[in-house]
Amino acid sequence: MLKIGLDAMGGDFAPLNAVLGAIDASAHKDIQIWLFGDREIITGICNNAGFDPGRFVIIDCKDNILFTDHPVSAFHRKRESSIVKGFQLLESGDIDAFASAGNTGAMMVGCSLTLNMINKISRPCISVELPLINGNKVLLLDVGFNADCRPDNLLQFGALGNIYSKSVLGVKEPKVGLLNIGAESGKGNLNVKEAYTLFSEGSDFNFIGNIEPDNIFTDSCADVVVTDGFTGNLFLKQAEALYNIVCKREIEDAYLSRFNYELYGGTAVLGVSSVVIIGHGRSSSAAIANMIFKAESVLKSRLIENFNIFA
Repeated sequence: MLKIGLDAMGGDFAPLNAVLGAIDASAHKDIQIWLFGDREIITGICNNAGFDPGRFVIIDCKDNILFTDHPVSAFHRKRESSIVKGFQLLESGDIDAFASAGNTGAMMVGCSLTLNMINKISRPCISVELPLINGNKVLLLDVGFNADCRPDNLLQFGALGNIYSKSVLGVKEPKVGLLNIGAESGKGNLNVKEAYTLFSEGSDFNFIGNIEPDNIFTDSCADVVVTDGFTGNLFLKQAEALYNIVCKREIEDAYLSRFNYELYGGTAVLGVSSVVIIGHGRSSSAAIANMIFKAESVLKSRLIENFNIFA
């Protein structure tokens, strides 16, 4: 049985949404959920929902890293927090995966300070699955961990995304593109131009060239699109904003509805030696449940083992 840890104190509406999401996911028989947070509060929410808290493994945490906390100092100072304890038990092997909708910076610090990096990968990154018109998905990375990237970092992200696309999304030969302002090889800033050369000459995946933003969601798009975390985060938030407008205008469309972040739950951190899932800060209970299922999906895909190609 897979043991999946959840930061019960992480998110704008935690711990209520986190615990209710865990209750929803607990009906799945193949996983055991470990909740990290204030035991008394978690137990109270379970009891109010008519759910036996004994079905969870609860790791009592008397502290919490807030969104307003500085990630590095908080991770070192708040040793009894749910994020720190979650990473400790992930590193020790007591749990198989750890998920949180809490402080993203603290999650990055936890990955960097607690877990080992995959061989030949210098920085972890986060990706997001976005819907294509043809029903498939495109993987965009990085979307927030690394605001500034060297060309070799982008090449590593491409390699990580290629393996994720194969392992988790089931794409046999992923097409990998580089996000740019034009399709021509000479377009872009110095970083992207140099990255284009590295991708063309030094990659062992199927690099198809530059991808312009307006082509990302088309049927002919790449399966994996690589960019730095600053640009990727801007792109992701713009997509979220457009989806919010669609909802406010009560537009019903089967394709546009697939931009609902709740359906995806969270995104995997790539490049580290264990499965870590990061969720949206405003995650609903449904999003939390799907974040847990995402952790299960990544574990069953054997993604970490498949990264051994870098050895």
